[in-house]
Amino acid sequence: MIMVEGWVRFAEGEVEKLRGAATTMMQATRAEAGCLHYAFAADLAESDLMRISERWVDEAAIGAHMKTPHMAAFNGAIGGAKILGVSVKSYEANFLRTMMGE
Repeated sequence: MIMVEGWVRFAEGEVEKLRGAATTMMQATRAEAGCLHYAFAADLAESDLMRISERWVDEAAIGAHMKTPHMAAFNGAIGGAKILGVSVKSYEANFLRTMMGE
C-alpha cells in the first residue's frame, strides 16, 4: 500500500474558492480502481491550510490517477490559486494497525 500525506498553504480565501473543484476531485478519485482512501480537509486551526490524505494499492494506481481527466481539471483549478507553500510525500506502508474504531 502507498500512503500519500501532505499539505498546501493557500493565500487567504483561496481554499473556499476551491471547495467545489476539490469535492469533485475527491468524488471522482474515490471511484478509481486502486484508490483505498482520498481526502482533502481544511485544517481546523489554519483555515487556509488544506490537508491531503490518500491510500493506494500500488504505484501503478497512482500513475493511472495522475493521467485522469479529473486530475487535469483539478490541476487547472489550483493553477489559478495563490499557493504560499506545499509539501506532499508518498510512503510505502508495510504495517497497518487500527488505533481506534473499525
